[in-house]
Amino acid sequence: MSAEPANTRGVPFKPHPFIARDVALQRRPDGVLLLHSRLPLKADLPHLPAILAKHAAATPDRTWLAQRRGPGRQWQHLRYGEAKRQVDAVTQALLGMRHRGRCVMVLSGNSLEHAVLQLAAMQAGMPYAPVTPAYSLLTTNLTTLQAMADVLKPAVVFAQNGRQFERALRGLLLPADTQRVCVDDPLAVPVANQPLHRWADWLATAPTGEVAASTAAIAPKTVAKYLFTSGSTGQAKAVTITHEMLSLGAALHEQMEIRSSEDAHRELLDWLPWSHVAGGSILFATTLAAGGTAWLDEGKPVPGLFDETLRNLREVSPTQFGSVPIGFTMLVEALEQDASLASCFFRRLQRVSYAGAKMPDSIFKRMQALAVQATGMRIPFTSAFGSTETSASVTMSHWATESAGCIGLPHPGVQLKLLPLGEGRFELRVRSPANTPGYLDRPDATAAAFDDEGYFIMGDAVQFADPNDVNEGLVFAGRVSEEFKLQSGIFVRVGALRVEAIESAAGLLADVVIAGADQPCLALLAWPNLNACRQRAGTPDASAADLVRARWLRAAVRQAFLAHNAQEGGSSRRIHRVLLLAEPADMGQGEITDKGYINQRRVLERRASDVARLFADEPDADVITID
Repeated sequence: MSAEPANTRGVPFKPHPFIARDVALQRRPDGVLLLHSRLPLKADLPHLPAILAKHAAATPDRTWLAQRRGPGRQWQHLRYGEAKRQVDAVTQALLGMRHRGRCVMVLSGNSLEHAVLQLAAMQAGMPYAPVTPAYSLLTTNLTTLQAMADVLKPAVVFAQNGRQFERALRGLLLPADTQRVCVDDPLAVPVANQPLHRWADWLATAPTGEVAASTAAIAPKTVAKYLFTSGSTGQAKAVTITHEMLSLGAALHEQMEIRSSEDAHRELLDWLPWSHVAGGSILFATTLAAGGTAWLDEGKPVPGLFDETLRNLREVSPTQFGSVPIGFTMLVEALEQDASLASCFFRRLQRVSYAGAKMPDSIFKRMQALAVQATGMRIPFTSAFGSTETSASVTMSHWATESAGCIGLPHPGVQLKLLPLGEGRFELRVRSPANTPGYLDRPDATAAAFDDEGYFIMGDAVQFADPNDVNEGLVFAGRVSEEFKLQSGIFVRVGALRVEAIESAAGLLADVVIAGADQPCLALLAWPNLNACRQRAGTPDASAADLVRARWLRAAVRQAFLAHNAQEGGSSRRIHRVLLLAEPADMGQGEITDKGYINQRRVLERRASDVARLFADEPDADVITID
């Protein structure tokens, strides 16, 4: 494990053109608080196809997207001018099908062709609907994917590689006229009596005046795409995303910085999936709005796949970088061991961002120590908060914070409604021009999602970083639906306790799930931090199974939580048992999203037998008893 990082507090931050903080707080007699920015919203971005056309005309040779391709895995560039040509060709191919208003469903992940298709679908008046590739590739059945297809009733289904997605392409029950298209390895035998289109044929289509006419017909309320909510265990819900929502979501984020034409060209290494709102709506749209460059990273913040991200960071020096907290944990460990990698990473970096959960303070401090070592300054860390239904645009920390955890203040144009929960916590609701009009063909779910004043019900809790100074922002205080009661009736705040548990383990644990609903005490299912444990033990080849049985690790975990419990007086904070897991969280089973987040509810459901072992009257030898 790393030594304690140097104290960097007081070292200046790298200057960044954030807007000033200026919010208003209104208190209602019933204790409800209303919070909004006094700054006006500057909603001046056109729809995304129009933005592409603008940059294609102004900077046709600038790289928009780059992705590793071929046997040598060299970067292939898609430049703005060529992207516009391809988008118009594919638009014409789609218009030729005469399916305006029908969906284009994308099964595969981020790619150059995927980007072209989504803008072409928008120009053709066909809502674009990307879905998580895991539903095609990593599950034992196609139940979830079929439910999504039943909602969408797509006219077109796209997969990057026909052979890789053959099971889904052949197994899905789709409308009889659904067309299928692949880029690589197309299937030789037709599916459901429909030909499998080749992407190259679509690119060869000559645009006509129909393309310009169809693009001109795009209106603010026109549906641009559908995104499925992640982490739900019920019926799949497709969130309606209009062109106005996409433009406003990008504008809300762009307005948090005051940039000029002389500012450095924006470049980012982008791994966040386009099937989710952060990557597919915000990063995609803001990069395009800025005329920036996105290097598509096929790595992910999970063991074995993060090596690809590190390889890319040795070649790409981004101006901004974002990830989830576990991704930063992996990055810190790599940067501390490789000075040349750290130098490349920080060379042009202007700010970093994290979302999904609170970043452990130890990781925040280690990142800042690395930044000071490489640049002589600290790097501004930002965090944002939102949901698919709110265009991921509710709050953002648009200033350099001294510690992790702040989710910021509302964007201009966004109104927050805070309902008191007690002990300084509030349930958060949102009213915004970037809110969804609802769920596709689900009026019941749409009605339940909004309160009687038109605020979207987030289901999350927040608290003020400083109750005496609203300008210090809000702190995420847990997912209300994840909280539970012990047998004693005491509530457990899962979100905050999860972060504290990871911190208490001092780098030994990569992630944990809190168990204890209707039980007499709390316990953890926990995954070891493989890299840190191997380094500490001096066994670089140790498997996860070896580590969970290692006496030294079990003893260290027990000591860590003995110390944690000694500082916690209440039963809602004390950890009594821990079970280390060798089997990683399974994305295909819904235990982890493709953004790298642990789905607490799904893990507890799938590993019910392990939970039972934690609370057995006589726990087996694998269970670590703390006290």
